[in-house]
Formats: sequence, C-alpha cells, structure tokens
Amino acid sequence: MSKSIKNKVKLTFQDSISVKEKIVENKSYKVLIEAGDIISNSISNGGKLLLCGNGGSAADAQHLAAEFLIRLTSNVNRESIPALSLAQDTSTLTACINDYGSDEVFKRVFSALSAEGDILLVITTSGNSRNIIETLKLARERGIYSLGFLGSNGGEALSYCDSAFIVPSKITARIQESHITAGHALLQYVEDSLLEKGWLNAE
Repeated sequence: MSKSIKNKVKLTFQDSISVKEKIVENKSYKVLIEAGDIISNSISNGGKLLLCGNGGSAADAQHLAAEFLIRLTSNVNRESIPALSLAQDTSTLTACINDYGSDEVFKRVFSALSAEGDILLVITTSGNSRNIIETLKLARERGIYSLGFLGSNGGEALSYCDSAFIVPSKITARIQESHITAGHALLQYVEDSLLEKGWLNAE
C-alpha cells in the first residue's frame, strides 16, 4: 500500500478535528443551546421530538432517537425522553414510495404523528433533499418548531428551518461526523436541563 493512501487515515482525523474547531471558533454550536431550551420546554409540556434524514442521516436520526428514548450514558439512568425517527419500517417506506413517491416519505408520517408543541429535527448534509423540504414546509404550516442539521451553505432547507446548525464543510463525511457530535451535545443539554428543572427523573 502506498504511503499516500496510508496517510489518508491520519488526514481523515485531522480534517474532522479541523471542522469541529471551526464550529467552536465561529460559535455556531450556540444554536444548540437555544434549540435545547425549546426542546426541553416542549418535552416538559408533553411534546416529542421527531427526526428525519436520508441515507447516513437516516441512521443518525435513528441513532439519536434511540438515545433519547433509552439513554445517552450509563452514568445517568433517567426516564425515557419521547423521540421518534420518521423513517419507519420498510413496509411503510416502500408503500409511500410506491403510492405517493419518495418526496412524501417523511411528510406522510409527520402529518399523522406530529402534534402541536412537537419539535422537528431534520438532518441533511446538502440541505436540498426534497422529502426533507416538504416536511419542513408542513411543519411551518402547522406552527411546529424546526431545527436543521445542515452542511455547507445550508441549501434550500435553510429557508424553512426556524433554527439551523450548519457545519462549515462541503465534504459529506465531515458534515455527518459533526452532525452526530451536535446531536450528542444537544441531547446532553436537553437531558441536563430536564433533570435540573425536575421535569425528568433519574435513579
């Protein structure tokens, strides 16, 4: 194996660190604090968090939903925090694609499961996924707060998000890495907030 190929392993870590350092320097992480307050207030009032994304971002949405529902760390055994990925089972996904088209896969589920006071978190590296944008439009129509985890310049989705965490990179992998870090930071903040205010119980 050539030395240049081997060096890519180290460079991947260095590049990922560099992107995260930019987020700290430009203080774009602060939107997570603002959104965290809105989410914790929603949860305390009986709301829930609905998440969606495509491909790797779909996996991130499910990953974060699982950690809201179960727990983030073994150090804190707390009550479940209501969260749900809009990427449902394969039967629901394929039925929607077959009957209505891929642009409707999240909007269709969101239309049935969302309620006043809920929160929508969309995860898209390009910000231009049509099925994400359609869901954001519906959230705006219903007065449901939306938070976008975006990349590069935010894409079209930026126009429909109430708040957005934008990763300063055009490389999909680097954006995804920062999105999951942002998700963990957001969940930690929401969890701590709910526990501190007595809206969530822990052992």
